Formats: sequence, structure tokens, C-alpha cells
Amino acid sequence: MRPARRVSIMSKRILVINPGSTSTKIALFEGADKVFDETLRYTSEELSPFHWVMEQVDFRRTAIEKALADYGIDMTTLDGICARGGQLPACESGTYLVDQTIVDYMYTVKNAAHASNLGCVLAFQLAQPLKIPAFICDPVAVDEMVDEARITGLPEITRVMLGHALNCRAMARRCAEEILHKPLEDCRLIVLHLGGGSSARLFIGGRMVDGVRDDEWMFAPERMGGVSLQPLVRLCYSGKYTEKQMMDFIRGKGGLVAHLGTSDAREVERRIADGDDHAKLVYDGMLYSAARAVSALAAGADGQVDRVILTGGIAHSRYVADYLTKKLSFIAPVEIMAGEFELEALAAGACRVLEGQEHLKIFDRYEVQA
Repeated sequence: MRPARRVSIMSKRILVINPGSTSTKIALFEGADKVFDETLRYTSEELSPFHWVMEQVDFRRTAIEKALADYGIDMTTLDGICARGGQLPACESGTYLVDQTIVDYMYTVKNAAHASNLGCVLAFQLAQPLKIPAFICDPVAVDEMVDEARITGLPEITRVMLGHALNCRAMARRCAEEILHKPLEDCRLIVLHLGGGSSARLFIGGRMVDGVRDDEWMFAPERMGGVSLQPLVRLCYSGKYTEKQMMDFIRGKGGLVAHLGTSDAREVERRIADGDDHAKLVYDGMLYSAARAVSALAAGADGQVDRVILTGGIAHSRYVADYLTKKLSFIAPVEIMAGEFELEALAAGACRVLEGQEHLKIFDRYEVQA
């Protein structure tokens, strides 16, 4: 845990929650100042009794309550709780009130359920006894794509956006305000999030008008990405793999894991430094696929892009930054905004609503999408 910092007594106190597959990140903010943050990690043995991610709600809530108690946080002083979440039907960006409708919807998501679905329920359950609002901000299902970007070559399949909306929008807003000195609505930006799964978003007029999901064109440390369809269909029907195994390749066991047996980009770069030519080929191939995806998004902006932004954990790598800067500078200047700022983005979203700077959105579409 990190030590507390003295902040204004008038600042809103926001607890933020960001669930991942094997951890839950929590932090307490007073306005823009982080009072403390903690990553609650879980072993495979602790998670093994749970066969569906939503079965972990009580387990994770208890761990959060214990951590807050251990740190001496008085929850009655909170003004709100904001979580990363979740797999709603396609929705606009913004901050949403978590109510019973959203909570109920999270329990309808059965296939490839994302850990962020837990965030909605955890925030709601922690906020209810305190009689304070629970929020989610820029959920993974933010989908503001223009209509032509949705069309595929098969009528039965329409593109639906899913990805790192929270961090991408936070970095786009930061670039607009701090580097371009303009409102986000006046900028044309492409944000590439590089992590265990990678995704990209094109911002025009403050909206994410197109993007690349983590299961589309580019592969990543734990994602298969786009592949040629005929060999894929043959592999699906070969009898070699079950449907679950194929789905695991899409998210979890594809990408660097499938090629090199690890999802740790730092380990792969160490192999490259030690002269492993195969590791270099695969790693460069991953970065090439990311550059190709960003280049395709530039077409959606008619080639008029103010900045390309690299973010996410892997963007810390000088190898990655140099490779992608060389490939993408023809589009626009490349800004390296490495890391994940999701905790800060969650707190900021809640504060904007509580201070009346942004309109609070209500989820009112209870519909299941494929």
C-alpha cells in the first residue's frame, strides 16, 4: 500500500474498483489525489472453486472490505463508488449509474464473461448499505461506431465494439487537453492499448467512431487475433480441438502464449536480447499486426489524424515504442502514454458527475446481444 496524501477537505471521496481475471485493484481518491491503492491478488487455488466469474462476487467483496478495514478507511465518508464494468449491450461512452437493472444484466452474460462484470455488482453491493451512488465509467461495451464500420461480408455477423474503452478515452482526453490544448471533441486521435489483449479506438468529435477489438486484426500476448478464415474453419472441424479450446485460443491461450509459451513481453524481449531469432520474428509480427490495425483506422479519419497514442503496459517498452513509432509516424506524431490509468479515469468520471460537470447516464436497454 502507498501512504496517504493530504488533500482538500472539499474533495469528493471516491472508492474505485477494477477487477481483473486474477486480481482486483482498489484505490481511494479525494478529488484527483490518490489516497491509497492496493492490488488484491488471488491464487489459482483460491479461484479454482469458481466455475463462472460471477460466482466470485462474495469472495472478492469480502477481500475488498477486509483491505479497507485493515487500512483504516471509514466507508461512511465515501461520496461514491466507481467500478470498471462490464459487458453491457453496446452503449455510449460516459458515466452510468449502477442500479438493479445493470446488476441483473451482468448475471445474464454467460459466454466469455469478462472479469469487469464483477465491478458493477461489487460497487452496487458496497454502495447500497451506505446509501451512496455506485457508478461505472466507459464500460468495455462502449460502442459508438459509425454504421459502415459495422458491416461485414456475412449478414449474420455484425461488428460490435468491445475493448479498453476506459483507458483509451482517458488517454485521448489527456492528450487533447495537455498536449494539443483543445477539447477532445475538436481532436482526431487513434489510441492503441497494448496489453495482454490489445485494442485500438479512433476518436472523432469526442466519440469512438471505429476501433479494433482484442479478437480482431491484431494478435497480442494472450490473444489469437485475426487469422485466415479457411484454415481456421478447417481447424475448427478437424476434431483436434473442442469449441472451448478454440475459444481459449481467442482469449487466453493464443498469441505469444501459443507461439512462445509465455504472455510476459519482458521475458520475450530478454530472449530477443539473448539472440532468439524465433522470438524476435513472433514479437515483431505481433507489433506489425498492431501497426497494420492502426493504419486501417486512419482510413476512417480520411488520413487526417492529430496524434497516434500508444498506451497500456507494453507501451513502457522502448523496443515496442521505437518499432511502432517508426511504422506509424507517417499517420501523425506518435505520443507514448505508457501504462494504465484506469483507476484515475474511474475516479475522474465519478467526480465529473458528482460535481455536475457531466450528465449521468442511465442504462435502460435490457437486451441480450450476441
